[in-house]
Amino acid sequence: MGRRWRDGHGTLIVHGERGDVSVPLEIASSYRTRTKGLLGRDAIDGAMLLTPASSVHTFRMRMPIDVAYLDRGLRVVAVRTMAPGRLGLPRLRSRHVLEAGAGVMAGWGVGVGVRVTVGAG
Repeated sequence: MGRRWRDGHGTLIVHGERGDVSVPLEIASSYRTRTKGLLGRDAIDGAMLLTPASSVHTFRMRMPIDVAYLDRGLRVVAVRTMAPGRLGLPRLRSRHVLEAGAGVMAGWGVGVGVRVTVGAG
């Protein structure tokens, strides 16, 4: 699963207990877009995939966010809700990070052990 993505848009597909759930996705794969992430935004429609990444911070963010850490196979290894001004600890097996507005990932069925895929936008 050594796929490399480019900055842009796609679809996140969550393969959870509720069946497949499709979510609009922004992909941040360049250093510049990963560094900016969700900074300066009041909301996001869907989710943002930071790749490669093993940790995030919420300094200078305007909103709390849900953060899901993904391994190489795009399986969720941890999920956290982070308030603004926090530093997330790196996850040992994490290779990608999903960010979304606080509280929405549970509704999509994102949890530890759930697999996700990324489709073209």
